[in-house]
Amino acid sequence: MTRPKALLFDFDGVLLESEAAGNRQIAEFLTAAGHPTSPDDSMANFMGLSGSHFTQAIEKWIGGPVPEGFWEARTIEDARVLDEGLEAVAGAIAFVRSLPADLPRAIVSSSTTHWIATHLDHLGLRDAFGDHIYSGKEHVANGKPAPDLYLYGARQLGVAIEDCAILEDSPVGVTGAVASGGRVIGLCAGSHCGVGHDERLRALGVTEIAHGFDEVSQLLRLEPITV
Repeated sequence: MTRPKALLFDFDGVLLESEAAGNRQIAEFLTAAGHPTSPDDSMANFMGLSGSHFTQAIEKWIGGPVPEGFWEARTIEDARVLDEGLEAVAGAIAFVRSLPADLPRAIVSSSTTHWIATHLDHLGLRDAFGDHIYSGKEHVANGKPAPDLYLYGARQLGVAIEDCAILEDSPVGVTGAVASGGRVIGLCAGSHCGVGHDERLRALGVTEIAHGFDEVSQLLRLEPITV
């Protein structure tokens, strides 16, 4: 494989350790509301979704409307996390800082630009992406699992999607990334990626899997990461 001309990053679960915490909170709320749900159940059914896709997935899982107070609890938890910050996925900061200065890169995430930018500030990585922060909620009509956001990000960078490498961790994200025509690397580096996660991504069409950012560097023919 040749080195890509640009990189497209998912955010939650790729750069930020938010998937495990977020899905744990969802599972705890639904269980308390009478709908037994484990963190693994939450990740299997809701991870990577946003907007109406997220709402519909919850309603399908519990067989009825979203429980009263769910959105308020999510808002409170999101505000707390935005204020306190979260850890980076292991190796993420060193990887981003090791990228060649002339290699275009963007974030393409289901989260809001406010969420992404605030956490990039916490991680000290805001300058690494500049204005290339794109949200499936704000920049395209159809978010993940549609391919639209990846295609949008590539256009903003001025690089053909076929020349981009996409780092994704969730089945929902991988589905859209594969459909976009870009080169997809399934990243299983976050704490939410349990046994068999890589095989779930392969089943969706991913042919390249990385269990850490050192493996990403090798796949992309980039210089080894030094800390």
